[in-house]
Amino acid sequence: MTMTARSNGDGHGSTGAPWYGYPQRRPHYGYGGGSASFRGCCCCLFLLLTFLALLALAVALVVVLVVKPRKPQFDLNQVSVQYLLVAPPTTPAGSPAGVPPSAPGAYLSLNITLFFTAVNPNTVGIRYNPTAFDVMYHGVPLGVAAVPGFEQPAHSTRLLQTRVIVDRFNVLQADAQDLVRDAAINDRVELRITGDVGAKILVLGFSSPKVQVSVDCAIAISPRSQSLKYKQCGVDGLSV
Repeated sequence: MTMTARSNGDGHGSTGAPWYGYPQRRPHYGYGGGSASFRGCCCCLFLLLTFLALLALAVALVVVLVVKPRKPQFDLNQVSVQYLLVAPPTTPAGSPAGVPPSAPGAYLSLNITLFFTAVNPNTVGIRYNPTAFDVMYHGVPLGVAAVPGFEQPAHSTRLLQTRVIVDRFNVLQADAQDLVRDAAINDRVELRITGDVGAKILVLGFSSPKVQVSVDCAIAISPRSQSLKYKQCGVDGLSV
């Protein structure tokens, strides 16, 4: 006997249930695993950087204990005087006798060369920052002596040269009277040279924290002989 199978064209299966009664499963992509991996990478990177920083600090401390760095020496070695001129204020032409000058004060012109000596007593090199020394008269700034930055090898001495040029600086009132008296009567004009020298000690390509030495020098120049009469320098202190 021949049996004929029922056609499924009516949308029913063998059980008679509609085909759309079974929802289709779609692939699900979760993000929890990726987020955990990212957090793990960040944590490993942070631990690695912390370890490297601690290792560098430990190496630096060992090197410092072995090298035993000492502060550099920076001093004003010599002063060469080209000229120092002091001119009192002038009364305008045609003014009646006894009329005071139009601008009270005195004019100072200065041209000097400063020679600094830098001594490195360490077994490693030193890097100096650019430095500007102030040249003053009675606390009044007259000019600036600039020294460029440089590197100095271990156990060495270096001579640095810089020039200060002041053209008719107007010193007013009481300071002008002192200046004229110092130049004309005392033949002794005292100047003060101050500045901070910053340096870093170089160890295995690394530099130490900044070391600052404050230099304070007093000099006296004779306007008549155009020469240096007195020089005394000192170091105020060392700060790190």
